[in-house]
Amino acid sequence: MKLHVFNWMTGAAVVLLISHQSLGQWKKHEIVPAGSHAINSAVAEDFDRDGNVDVLTSHGGHVLLLRGPDWSSHSIHRFDAKDSRMKPRLDCIHSCLMDVDGDGDLDFVGSSNTVFWLECPPRPFSGEAWKYRVVDDEILGTHCLITADVNRDGKLDLIANSGRQANVTAFPNSLVWLEVPANPKAAKHWTRHLFADQNAPGGSHYTGFADMNQDGRGDICCAAKGGDGFPGGEWFAWWEQPTDSTGNWIKHVLHNKQPGASNILPVDLNSDGQMDFVASRGHGSGVLWFKGPEFRLIEIDRTIKGPHCLVVLDLDQDGDQDFATCGRQADGKAAWYENDGKGSFDRHWIGENQGSYDIRAVDMDGDHDLDLLIAGHQSKNVVWYENQLADR
Repeated sequence: MKLHVFNWMTGAAVVLLISHQSLGQWKKHEIVPAGSHAINSAVAEDFDRDGNVDVLTSHGGHVLLLRGPDWSSHSIHRFDAKDSRMKPRLDCIHSCLMDVDGDGDLDFVGSSNTVFWLECPPRPFSGEAWKYRVVDDEILGTHCLITADVNRDGKLDLIANSGRQANVTAFPNSLVWLEVPANPKAAKHWTRHLFADQNAPGGSHYTGFADMNQDGRGDICCAAKGGDGFPGGEWFAWWEQPTDSTGNWIKHVLHNKQPGASNILPVDLNSDGQMDFVASRGHGSGVLWFKGPEFRLIEIDRTIKGPHCLVVLDLDQDGDQDFATCGRQADGKAAWYENDGKGSFDRHWIGENQGSYDIRAVDMDGDHDLDLLIAGHQSKNVVWYENQLADR
C-alpha cells in the first residue's frame, strides 16, 4: 500500500511506501569474491562467442577478463605510469563497451584518470594483453562513460564528464562528448566537443541520453553531489542539444537542492508519451522521479541509503519500465521498484550486505530475462543477482 501526500515546503509530491514485499526471488552469484581492493565498475559480453557471458572489471592495478561460467580470471592490461601523462588509478572508476575500431567486436573503454580504450583481439582469452590507447588524458574526474550517437551520423560517440577543479584540469566542471577519429588505432586522442563548459559544478557523477523535447536530437542529463571539495553541486540537470551538436547546448536545472545527487536516467515512466527522469541520491538517501513535460519532482523512496547506481529496465516483463539500485556501503541493500505503468511504485528487496558503485542489466544465464550485475565498491566484489520473477 502507498500513501500519496504533498510537501508544501518543497512543492514536491511524495509517495510514502507503507509496506513492501520481500519476494526472495533473487539468487546471488559471486563472480569476484570480496578482496582487498575496491571494484567500481563491471560490464559483460560473450567475448569468445561460446554461449556464455564473460565479465570485464578492474581492480588491484589490472583490467581483468573473467571467463564465464567458471569466472577464471585473465589480466588483459596492467596499469603503468607509461600509459599516459596521467598517473593511473589501481582501477577504473567507470567503464563501458564500444566497437571503437568497427571490426564487429566490443572493445573496453575505461576511466582511470585517463580515459582509454583496450582493443579486443580476435582471441580474447589468448593471454596476450589487449592493446591500450588513449581517448582523452586532459579531462579529469571522469565518473561516467556512456555511448550514444550524439551528432546523428550513424556512429556511436562517447559521453564523459570532467568533474575536477581548474587547478588540475583545463576543462573543469564540464561535460564533453568525444567523437571517434577516422583511424582510432593511430590517433593520439579523440575529437573532444565541450557541450557543458564549466557549468557542471560539484562532483558530477552519472549521465543519460535521450530526446527529451521530441525535436529529433538527443539531449544529455547529469547529476552532481556537493559537500566538502565539491562546491556548486547537489543538482539534477539536462542539456538541450542545438541543431548543430557542436554548438551551444542549453542547460535546464531540474532541482539544485538535492544533497548527494548522483544518478539520473531519462525514461517514460508513466506511459504517457512524455519523457521523464528517474534519479537517485547515491551520496545521500532516496530515489525520485521528475514527471515530464514540466519535470515535477516526485519522491519515490526517501529511505534507501546511498543508492549510488541506477538501471532502468522492464524487470517483470509486463511492458512498463521498472528500475533497480543498490546502496554503496558494504552493508548496502539492493532493491527493485515495480512500476504499475502509471508511475507508481512498489519496492522489492533483492539482497543485503552488498555495496555497489555500478549496476548493469544483463541476461547472465541465457534464460531470456534480465539479471543484475553489480560491482561492489566497499564490499570489494562482483556479483550477479539471478532474476526469478517469472516464478512468482
